Amino acid sequence: MTPDTFDPLRARIAMTRAVSRLGRVSGLGAGVLHVTGLSQVAALGDRVTLGSIGAEVIGLNPEALTLLPDHAAEGIAIGAAVTHLGPAMLSPADGWIGRVIDPDGNPLDGRPLLPGPVPRPLRADPPAAARRRRLGPRLPTGLAVFDTLLPLVQGQRIGLFAGSGVGKSSLLGAFARGVAADVVVLALVGERGRELRGFVEDVLGREGMARSVVVAATSDQSPLLRRRCMMAAMTVAEHFRDRGAHVLFLADSITRFAEAHREVALAAGETAALRGYPPSLSHAIMSLAERAGPGSEGAGDITAVLSVLVAGSDMEEPVADILRGTIDGHVVLDRRIAERGRFPAVDLLRSVSRSLPDCASGEENAAITEARRLLGAWDRAELMVQSGLYAAGSDPLTDRAIRLFPALDAFLAETAPHGGIGASFGRLGGILAQK
Repeated sequence: MTPDTFDPLRARIAMTRAVSRLGRVSGLGAGVLHVTGLSQVAALGDRVTLGSIGAEVIGLNPEALTLLPDHAAEGIAIGAAVTHLGPAMLSPADGWIGRVIDPDGNPLDGRPLLPGPVPRPLRADPPAAARRRRLGPRLPTGLAVFDTLLPLVQGQRIGLFAGSGVGKSSLLGAFARGVAADVVVLALVGERGRELRGFVEDVLGREGMARSVVVAATSDQSPLLRRRCMMAAMTVAEHFRDRGAHVLFLADSITRFAEAHREVALAAGETAALRGYPPSLSHAIMSLAERAGPGSEGAGDITAVLSVLVAGSDMEEPVADILRGTIDGHVVLDRRIAERGRFPAVDLLRSVSRSLPDCASGEENAAITEARRLLGAWDRAELMVQSGLYAAGSDPLTDRAIRLFPALDAFLAETAPHGGIGASFGRLGGILAQK
């Protein structure tokens, strides 16, 4: 019998309350509930229950609380009992690997799930900035473009910016299967319900799911659950980080998290500002991103890939703009590239990894720079070449770009060869060495 045998039972006992504080519903309207009797004990963000319905405190005054319920409030009457639960907590456990759960830690895959021994707050502080380690070594990803031209290093946070249907979910699945990590935590926020099982079984597959924890809230669920989904997934990632593991955190998507936060903030009375988003959005996104990254001494790291759904490839819209200034690199997926059949549809010239040049050798940085020069030359000349206006010999760099573009474009779609990062750079060097 291992020492952890009774941990789930201890956790259940620890969560049991001998005394519960009760309030009463005093009013309903505009999607929120007003409750009296708990103003002296509840705090902003606390959880309460009304029978089987959960709710969150989004407003306080001396006379009453304002609650936003997790589900539709039909059937709730004036005078209904409200039980105060306290701050939102989650108790992750090592046994959650391989499971699909909801934002409250309940199983979605039909099998029993036991909590861990230590409840953790959903809104946690990041590691102290002065004690965090620097970024770690380069990570093999299984994809040639990320093993060479857009390297991912341990503890890095990158944004994945893409429109709908450009291959964002497939790329996240490839990361979940191929990136070197101990544990993968996926936050699926606002996904269509019918797609969850397909993502788990087809995109992740058995190989990816064997080391993953999937936290999901579907599109039909309340904004509270959708917002809490992202925070719950980060809490799970922090559990494994604090046990010394390297965690790969994949978020799909920050946009839906931001939309859920907007709905909650507007219900709480916050004014709309940034194209309809509330002023608190910046802090919500930045505080979430800061929880990922390198850990402090003795802990592990959280390497994060945070996807953003950009309508019409608008990189200046509020969510994309806020996140891009917070993270350590961004990858742009282009619809035109996807439409001509190249996946992943990475637009290399608009993508940046801020782990460069430190994570690569001088020779590797020279190859990266040369490949970018050639792709940039092709981008500038493509329209002239396709319309027959370019005369061969006009510019040596453009001539070389025209010759090598098919090979470079194919390289960006390749899986990494056996031999990992070194073999990928060898393949890139072989392309650049062509006359």
